[in-house]
Amino acid sequence: MIDSRPFAEIASFKITYKSKQKKRINRSKTGDALLFIFLALSGFLSILPLVLIFSNAFKPLDEIFLYPPNFIVQHPTLDNFRDLGVVLGTSLVPFSRYFFNTILVTVVGTVGHLIISSMCAYPLAKYKVPGSGIIMGLVTYSLMFPSSVTGIPNYMILNWFGLIDTYWAIILPVIASSLGLYLMKQFMITVPMSLIESAKIDGAGEFKIYWKIVMPLVKPASITLIILNFRALWAADGSTYIYREDYKMLSYALNQIASAGPARQGTLAAVAMIMIIVPIVMFIISQSNMIDTMAHSGMK
Repeated sequence: MIDSRPFAEIASFKITYKSKQKKRINRSKTGDALLFIFLALSGFLSILPLVLIFSNAFKPLDEIFLYPPNFIVQHPTLDNFRDLGVVLGTSLVPFSRYFFNTILVTVVGTVGHLIISSMCAYPLAKYKVPGSGIIMGLVTYSLMFPSSVTGIPNYMILNWFGLIDTYWAIILPVIASSLGLYLMKQFMITVPMSLIESAKIDGAGEFKIYWKIVMPLVKPASITLIILNFRALWAADGSTYIYREDYKMLSYALNQIASAGPARQGTLAAVAMIMIIVPIVMFIISQSNMIDTMAHSGMK
């Protein structure tokens, strides 16, 4: 007599599996719906401040002080920007000077940080450098310290080198930041060593390998680093290290104009829009590279 228990168990397993699979599919659809609602709500709440900033820039002064506030401007006007232009026109230092200072510091600091951090990360990622574990440990620990903690030591070092009241007082702390080294090293680890060995066989030197092979492969990390440094330097006012008016940054000049009290709230809204629009455009253009970098480096 044939024992039918194995077949019954198989049939029972199939029924149970199908039941679980069906429940899993239903649960997945429900989870996807809840996740979509959560992400949509989070995105909506995240974009509200940006909508308010752009809306306030075109609001007349009486509409800015309405309570509860209107997120969408009801009577758009360009008076805030005209007022900003008038104030900038009466400044002791031309507006073009503030703009030049900001562009110079931003470009030099961003490019310098990218080059130095990538050149330091390359040997740490692809070769057995003595003490590399200690170096990366120090780099990782340094990321835990906020700028408010390192502000006084930075000032003392810059003052000791006589760099206060110069552009280098803003540029050098950014170039020396450990974030770039960490990002580039984490990304360069993923570059196959076989590519480097093949390039050496073909007669390429270390710098050519670094510049022609490794750097193109870590383009997402490079773009992310450029955006992070650009955003930080674009918004830096430099008032801690620079006291000469003709060396001050655009952010400092605009904030000084907008801090004149309630009568300048419209101008403040225009300033906020001007300062935020450039980083937003850069992020929109290269957001896919930033997401790729965060996925590889473990950043949150």
